[in-house]
Amino acid sequence: MVIVGVDVHKRTHTLVAVDEAGRKLAEKTVMATSDGHLEAVAWASRWPERRWALEDCRHLTRRLELDLLLAGEGAVRVPPHLTAGLRQGSRERGKSDPIDALAVARAALREPDLPVVQLEGETRELRLLVDHREDLVRERVRIQARLRWHLHELFPGLGIAPKALRHRHVLDELEVRLAGVPGRVAAIARELLGRCRELTLRVNELEREITSLVRVVTPSLLALPGCGVLSAAKIVGETAGGGRFRSRAAFARWNGTAPIPVWSGNTTRHRLSRGGNRQLNTALHRIAVTQWRGVGGDGQAYVAARMAAGSTKTEALRLLRRRLSDEVFRRLVVDEAARSETITGRTQLAA
Repeated sequence: MVIVGVDVHKRTHTLVAVDEAGRKLAEKTVMATSDGHLEAVAWASRWPERRWALEDCRHLTRRLELDLLLAGEGAVRVPPHLTAGLRQGSRERGKSDPIDALAVARAALREPDLPVVQLEGETRELRLLVDHREDLVRERVRIQARLRWHLHELFPGLGIAPKALRHRHVLDELEVRLAGVPGRVAAIARELLGRCRELTLRVNELEREITSLVRVVTPSLLALPGCGVLSAAKIVGETAGGGRFRSRAAFARWNGTAPIPVWSGNTTRHRLSRGGNRQLNTALHRIAVTQWRGVGGDGQAYVAARMAAGSTKTEALRLLRRRLSDEVFRRLVVDEAARSETITGRTQLAA
């Protein structure tokens, strides 16, 4: 089996092939286009048994992954942190595209359970929608902050609640108040007010679109007490398929809820993991806090029991987050299996 490691960039991809012992066989650089990808496949066809290893930078590898899958090639994704140690321990000093591609290939050779490249469908649509909505929300917050300063200059005694500028009736009242005010500051405030209204309408539209898609993609996860539509969409979009994890423990390690063992000799201890996918970790924390506040589930009882046993509230919520990680993983796998059965049934009916 030959592993073809790929170091990806916007303009070029560098390929390095290694054998089962990790010895470098050949290298090549191709353009980051479909024609270049076809050239790479033709170059690698000299080895009948081969597997591609791509550095996990999906904004750069997405087109390459699609072309490889359409060509019938098998590929895995290599997290960037696995290649750092291999570069440092290499006999060849420095950092270059061939060195990075060689490190990617050797990391894939060393790690047998890397995520397999698959075609992205509805999960990526959710990721795009959620990210776009969050970008618009951040832009709205920035505009609201500027608008508040202008309103304070124009109407010093006017009090506006922290989240009031997202409500239509508040925007309507401010528009009426600003209508007859002359000057440049008032003109800028009216412009910011209109932009804030546009962003609010678009954010609400995106949330409705996300809601309709989440109810189809992951109904089981959405039924989890404390898990709202946006949290479910964030989890599905960030995970990109629960089936790519070999176990619930691997999923917990990936999302940062599993503690890290730090022990020597007869002393066994664990410390908090500061790594993992922090976006997913935050979504799990929202679910844990919601359950702790008594909105469905047994989270409140579990936190109370842990605190009665001597844990602090922070530690109890951390333990609840770890339990929720296992439950979320189970529901993700269930929803993914249901979608696969639906797709298989539609294919059979079409045939």
